[in-house]
Amino acid sequence: MSVPLLKIGVVLSTMAMITNWMSQTLPSLVGLNTTKLTAEQGGYPDRSVGVLPANPEESWQVYSSAQDSEGRCVCTVVAPQQTMCSRDARTKQLRQLLEKVQNMTQSIQVLDQRTQRDLQYVVKMEDQLRGLETKFRQVEENHKQNIAKQYKAIKAKMAELRPLIPVLEEYKADARLVQQFKEEVQNLTSSLSLLQQEMGAYDYDDLHSRVVSLEERLRACMQKLACGKLTGISDAITIKTSGSRFGSWMTDPLAPEGNTRVWYMDGYHNNRFVREYKSMADFMTSDNFTSHRLPHPWSGTGQVVYNGSIYFNKFQSNMIIKFDFKTSTISKSQRLDNSGYSNTYHYAWGGHSDIDLMVDEGGLWAIYATNQNAGNIVISKLHPLTLHIIQSWTTNHPRRSAGESFMICGTLYVTNGYSGGTKVYYAYHTNSSTYEYIDIVLQNKYSHISMLDYNPRDRALYAWNNGHQVLYNVTLFHVIRSEQL
Repeated sequence: MSVPLLKIGVVLSTMAMITNWMSQTLPSLVGLNTTKLTAEQGGYPDRSVGVLPANPEESWQVYSSAQDSEGRCVCTVVAPQQTMCSRDARTKQLRQLLEKVQNMTQSIQVLDQRTQRDLQYVVKMEDQLRGLETKFRQVEENHKQNIAKQYKAIKAKMAELRPLIPVLEEYKADARLVQQFKEEVQNLTSSLSLLQQEMGAYDYDDLHSRVVSLEERLRACMQKLACGKLTGISDAITIKTSGSRFGSWMTDPLAPEGNTRVWYMDGYHNNRFVREYKSMADFMTSDNFTSHRLPHPWSGTGQVVYNGSIYFNKFQSNMIIKFDFKTSTISKSQRLDNSGYSNTYHYAWGGHSDIDLMVDEGGLWAIYATNQNAGNIVISKLHPLTLHIIQSWTTNHPRRSAGESFMICGTLYVTNGYSGGTKVYYAYHTNSSTYEYIDIVLQNKYSHISMLDYNPRDRALYAWNNGHQVLYNVTLFHVIRSEQL
């Protein structure tokens, strides 16, 4: 940018020199006897200097000029009176000089136009360069920010993966344990084959005890493989859109293989009709169902179907009822002592959800709250036949602050809400009577969850989401500890 500006300065200096030359040389060329008036003689400091002829009436009057506001040269020439002879030689010379001055003036104007155009170009280029400089600076800053974000993301990912190292080490040990089981089974198979060929060669009782021991260890191993810690929940899978804003739906985790009946209950109170669909396909594509009338209306959305019977909380009471679908009769009823009911200790969304019944790999559970536990969640393991409490655990989590909850492998998982952004953030482990805060996103696709239950057979969460029946697949970490086998 400095070179074009230097050119402009040279042009302006040249214009000033030409003006000065005209003011000093032109009068002498035409023979005018001039007298130079200084600024002090005229009494006007910092003004233009004029040149006057000795006899103004007989000669031309030529004045110099300073540059105008746009930097152009301005010359003023006063012609003599009309009576003077136009054929005077000096007049002819003056006319020629005037033509030269006019030509120079035109040249100066052209030069001035070019200079102004160059100046505008320079200004435009200066703006563009400043814009480019700003953009480069922004790119550099964004690059630094992106690098910082990527570094943070990688660091966070490493922090997530670091706890998995001991888990992977345990998996290696588990693989060796399974290989050991495989070798023992092969040895026993070989021994049994030889026993058939040579009866009495081995001690039968010793061999039988080895088989029983191995069977028990394998059963324990399989039971541990079926359970694990919740580490992820898939996006919501919409199965059907039906019913009101609140309700529950489920399948029987202990149903025989091939039995995929769906049970559907619309609303959370003053209703006693349960729909039975023959299969999941019928539920998704048709309205063909069988209706079962319960002897009492249910309360809340915490019902569960388990081994051919439905367990529900009787409306406006703390009574739990077991209703057998085959006989259409109540097979057992039992009060859940000290538990709140009728919107005393409900989930955050309300709906008479004081008592929530659920099942997992370990059996039947009841989730509720009591005055004795200051309204915090109580977990009770129930006997499925007698409905008696086998064991209870008291937690420090307020019942009314929970959006929903579900059991997986003896651990209660609680959500932070029922609308908007939802996540599973609290877990209570009944096997160790300890709790922890976690952070697992739960997609709340339709903005209002009024029922959330786990089915151990399907390894899925069933949810009622604002008139939509949805499923979530879950991810569990399976850890086998060989020292416990």
